[in-house]
Amino acid sequence: MIPTQASPKSSQVVTDKQRRLKPRQVWLKTAVINVGWWLLSVGLFIGFWELMAALGQVNTLILPPPHQFLAEIANQEQFLMPQIDVERTGANFVALTAIAATLKRVLSGLFLGFIAALTFGSLAAYFKIFGKLTLPVVTLLAPIAPVAWIPLAILAFGIGDSAAIFVVFIGIFFILSLATVNSINKVDQMYINTARVLGASRFQVMRHIIIPAIIPDLFVILRMNLFGAWMAVLAAEMVGVNTGLGAIVMVGRQMFNAKLMFLGMAMIGIVGYLLDAGFAQIQKRVLWWKSNAQI
Repeated sequence: MIPTQASPKSSQVVTDKQRRLKPRQVWLKTAVINVGWWLLSVGLFIGFWELMAALGQVNTLILPPPHQFLAEIANQEQFLMPQIDVERTGANFVALTAIAATLKRVLSGLFLGFIAALTFGSLAAYFKIFGKLTLPVVTLLAPIAPVAWIPLAILAFGIGDSAAIFVVFIGIFFILSLATVNSINKVDQMYINTARVLGASRFQVMRHIIIPAIIPDLFVILRMNLFGAWMAVLAAEMVGVNTGLGAIVMVGRQMFNAKLMFLGMAMIGIVGYLLDAGFAQIQKRVLWWKSNAQI
């Protein structure tokens, strides 16, 4: 009996399906492995902490073990103190209100800071007089920590979201502006000259040559300063805002409730980690041509 051969068309269909499924399977396998390592790392840390508490090696009034401060999540009404009339995000899980408030401030400040820094850096690099007049001032202000701007933010914007967003904005604007100018100055002149010879305008050179060339560096710098912006908005929430993850820690301190403080710190760490992981995925999607080195 002569075996039948599959037609080239059907073989091509199978091959195309395998090609479509393979990247998805690789991504899923990588995600599972990363989550497994994350759970193992955090599990070992929590296990060691619980063991030290069980053996009486730590003062549980100062360092309550995870099972104790995680149980504090049942008392969710205190998450909104001292301002309990705030609009809620979660119906049953009130902590979503604090998480949503902090994320809104961080993401708003990062977005505004990124757009403003990209615009300012481009103008400073293209118009030399403007750059010479402004860059020394930006360089002078860049080393100032975002936390130092909190009193000015409260005086200028009052107590509320605007002050916290301003702190995040100011914390990313100066550094990212200097990085934009530096990245533009490092673009290979050969590409710019080639575009000009082909008749490209200054705007077209900026859009098709400069921006694609500097975006990878700016993404890296933005992600590196993400945690700085995260810490800045938490500090602002502890001082001048009555809602958010930072306010939870402050309420715990005012109530001398170490469990609530550590619960707030745990939520800060988890949300910050997920935010960084989200930025990493966006970076991979936007900079798809960039590959990670394998050592």
